[in-house]
Amino acid sequence: MSKDIDPIGYDEDEAVKFIQNSLPQELKGKFSDDEINYIVDIVYDFYENKGLMDSKVASDDEFIEIDEDEMVEYVLKNTKKDKIKDFTAEEIAFIVRGELAYCDSIDMFE
Repeated sequence: MSKDIDPIGYDEDEAVKFIQNSLPQELKGKFSDDEINYIVDIVYDFYENKGLMDSKVASDDEFIEIDEDEMVEYVLKNTKKDKIKDFTAEEIAFIVRGELAYCDSIDMFE
């Protein structure tokens, strides 16, 4: 993982810690930091495929809605394709929610 902080304030290491801490008790310790980071990478592939990372798409006045269910399905499909680990939709959903909460905490979508 990179030690660099993105110009928008995104820090991969901090994001992974945030996500690990946001997981419910029964999932704590189940995923390595690398597995969390792998899922976050897929989330950002989803953003790019949807055009959400294009600065021309989002203006200060525009609200972008992210379909969490669609994102979870996208991530789940890619984890199965890559045969990294047999994640469940529920596990992916908790990680995605943690990622979105981290982004909110740094005002990434503001």
